[in-house]
Amino acid sequence: MDRRVFRGMVALLLAVALGAQAAPAPSGSDTDLAVQAREAWAKRDRKRLADLVDAARGQNHPLAGWVEYFDLNARLTELRQADMEAFYARYAGSYVEDRLRNDWLLELGRRRDWANFRRDHAGYQMRDDREVACYALLAEQAGGNKISPDAARLAWMAQKDGDDGCQQLASAMVDAGLFKADTLWAKARLATEQGRPRAARQAVALLAAKPLDQKLAELQDNAGRYLARKARNSPRPEAELTALALARVAANDPAQAGDVLQDKWSVLPKDLQAWLWVQIGRQSALRLRDDALAAFERAGKLAPELDWSDDALAWNARAALRAKQPAAALRAIERLGASEQREPAWVYWKARATRMQGDAPAARAQLAALAASPLYGALNFFGRLAAEELALPTPLPPAPAPLTPDERRAARSHPGLSRALQLIALGLRSEGVREWNFSLRGMNDRALLAAAQEACDREVWDRCINTSERTRAEIDIAQRYPTPHRPELMREAQASGIDPAYVYGLIRQESRFVLDARSHVGAAGLMQVMPATAKWTARKVGMNYSPELMQDRDFNLRIGTSYLKLVLDRFDGAQALAAAAYNAGPNRPARWRDGPVVDAAVWAENIPFNETRDYVRKVLLGGAVYAQILGLPATSLRERLGASIGPAGARTADLADVPPAAAASAP
Repeated sequence: MDRRVFRGMVALLLAVALGAQAAPAPSGSDTDLAVQAREAWAKRDRKRLADLVDAARGQNHPLAGWVEYFDLNARLTELRQADMEAFYARYAGSYVEDRLRNDWLLELGRRRDWANFRRDHAGYQMRDDREVACYALLAEQAGGNKISPDAARLAWMAQKDGDDGCQQLASAMVDAGLFKADTLWAKARLATEQGRPRAARQAVALLAAKPLDQKLAELQDNAGRYLARKARNSPRPEAELTALALARVAANDPAQAGDVLQDKWSVLPKDLQAWLWVQIGRQSALRLRDDALAAFERAGKLAPELDWSDDALAWNARAALRAKQPAAALRAIERLGASEQREPAWVYWKARATRMQGDAPAARAQLAALAASPLYGALNFFGRLAAEELALPTPLPPAPAPLTPDERRAARSHPGLSRALQLIALGLRSEGVREWNFSLRGMNDRALLAAAQEACDREVWDRCINTSERTRAEIDIAQRYPTPHRPELMREAQASGIDPAYVYGLIRQESRFVLDARSHVGAAGLMQVMPATAKWTARKVGMNYSPELMQDRDFNLRIGTSYLKLVLDRFDGAQALAAAAYNAGPNRPARWRDGPVVDAAVWAENIPFNETRDYVRKVLLGGAVYAQILGLPATSLRERLGASIGPAGARTADLADVPPAAAASAP
């Protein structure tokens, strides 16, 4: 008899014999108590959670910490510091300790319990919660320490959506006279630029002027009506509201916003006009309009000292590259924040713009540094492009020394990694990924390679790849670019007439080879095909289709490669266009190619969706790397990218109504 069944029968018989009312035993096997706790937590079933905690402790369950985490998180508002301290002691150094500490710090902040907050915050490891960062500054102030207005401003400006901690910090700064009206309006403008109306409302609310609150709500509801009926150019608060209304118009129709600004609102203060022209330029650039650069230039002339967001500067640079205006591109790139300027993309484009201006030696030096970078080089899209432009070889890195038995043993016995793999195996992927990533902190290259290999051996390919990508000096290409399902993938790629290296690059980006991967919008399986797309493709190529087949590896490969072939044919074999279509749908790249003929790398840089832009880069780079791994000839990234992209010839829009394979979303 199974021991678990035997234990359950013994417990029930004892309860009956003692005349006690037996508590319902948790259902399921010992290994799925964490799954049951996650489900009970979602339902806020406290009784069930308490029973599961008792069971987990009684069994010395390996995931007992997670069971207790769900229980305590469900009743956080009722707990005391002593409850937390007991949990911390039981699970010291684990991810659940730090995860619950994060949750508890938020609760202490909401309680304004600054003494306990300061004590708990000292042991907080992740330090990645923006609201906790704001509460930490408030706690410092409550403890009698002065906080820097600049630090408070940075924390508040980094807040994406309204939350209690950062709003309370801003309120305290206003009360202390350290945040003036110009700071509040700057936040409202930034939030409007980012499309975050709630954060804009919170900023304006700190001005403590009720009519302004009401007017902001009106213009957010209907900007056109507000401009027609209530907008004014003075005093300054009214001008700010008018600018916010015009920015909302620009988000929908930048040309209309430009016309209205010129015809009626050129009486606004110059800095607000300049900010609006930046917004008009940014929205025009996102739509690949030829007048984007003129709007940016107008902003610069109106208020040269105005600070632009990095996002606006990036789109200024992209519009300039598209318009073949290297001087304008350089000006925008050199105004980016220091960390942005160090990104490979902007190092590359700065070199390209420098070369376009005639300074070939400086451009070569910049490209050579990028190509030779140990962090980028041939395993980075821009590093590889740089190497190819200099006619440098792009060999794969040599394999590192084999892992020693001790290194393998350390990874295999690491408690956090073991728990993470258990969680992932149970279907608690989100929790498992977070525990895994927490466990990697502080690991050197050798430890990371060992952890990655542990994931590879378990066929947890996303952890295998992502962990290996963290190494700096030692690079294991077999971990970073694995080739699972090789016979099946080669067969389906050949049957569809597609380069298997391209398919590998796409799958690596789509699902990281996770067979049961499912996106939040329903894309499924290795090739992350949307149900409607799969159904359409099956009908087009004469395959039988049913939703449950999407989790079958061979069917998923077949339907995905069939769809990819159709998309490639639609775009005459252009891999960049086809990758963009696979992610964002065929209609979008068909529109994005309209306009002037541009260098293919410039076209890819101007893809309006952040997700799709990054996707195209990684799929094409993956194709080039996999070609080397598979021993195929097409290893050039530029060859895959193409020389130039422009309007299509006369072609039938046979995919016009087809949804994307993987459903990208706009930024």
